[in-house]
Amino acid sequence: MALLLPGLLGLLFLVLPLVGLLVRAPWRSLPAQLSSADVWEALKLSLICATSATGVSLVLGVPLAWLLARTEFPGRRLVRALVTLPLVLPPVVGGVALLLVLGRNGIVGRWLDSAFGYTLPFTTTGVIVAEAFVAMPFLVISVEGALRAADPRYEEAAATLGASRLTAFRRVTLPLVAPGVAAGAVLAWARALGEFGATITFAGNFPGRTQTMPLAVYLAMENDPEAAIALSLVLLAVSVAVLAGLRGRWMSTP
Repeated sequence: MALLLPGLLGLLFLVLPLVGLLVRAPWRSLPAQLSSADVWEALKLSLICATSATGVSLVLGVPLAWLLARTEFPGRRLVRALVTLPLVLPPVVGGVALLLVLGRNGIVGRWLDSAFGYTLPFTTTGVIVAEAFVAMPFLVISVEGALRAADPRYEEAAATLGASRLTAFRRVTLPLVAPGVAAGAVLAWARALGEFGATITFAGNFPGRTQTMPLAVYLAMENDPEAAIALSLVLLAVSVAVLAGLRGRWMSTP
């Protein structure tokens, strides 16, 4: 009973802002708000960039998770800490770091500009890079956990039958950890969809090119609060859908 009151206060602290969003939502004008061309443009860009960032995370993050889970090498703990650093790093700091490396005068960006005449900041590709930077750790953690839980003897058996390491990974390991990969991909996608700080710092806020839904919400709060609420409801619905999709994996009781 002593924990009941603080527990209820904690629940209210987390739930009341969401209730306030639903109560203050302009339900009558909501269809008109969401039918705006600017809203659909921002939503389309958000979906494209979040999906692309998730694809980048899958291509790079799954092998990285396998490296952390299945191989021993000096400094592995340090590498794991660096991989998870974007989880706790303020996104705006991540955006500054991306600018210092990939900006026109950055360590790598200078070479990209001089060799190919291409710059990443303030482009749609820059949005994808920023979102992948903050979202990939979610996928790596999920896949690494699934790999550690999977029995490595199946891979060893495949190796004794003549399968190469790549074949064993593709035909044996991936099917075993597929639920973890799927859960990590969904989390990465949701994180990318809601990214704000790194995106606005590295890619800016240009409608039709880099203005994603969170950036559109921020801009609308200054000029049209009802539009900001409508956009927020869309992101809230996506978040609820993600939680519902992951419920069977992470929220079920044994």
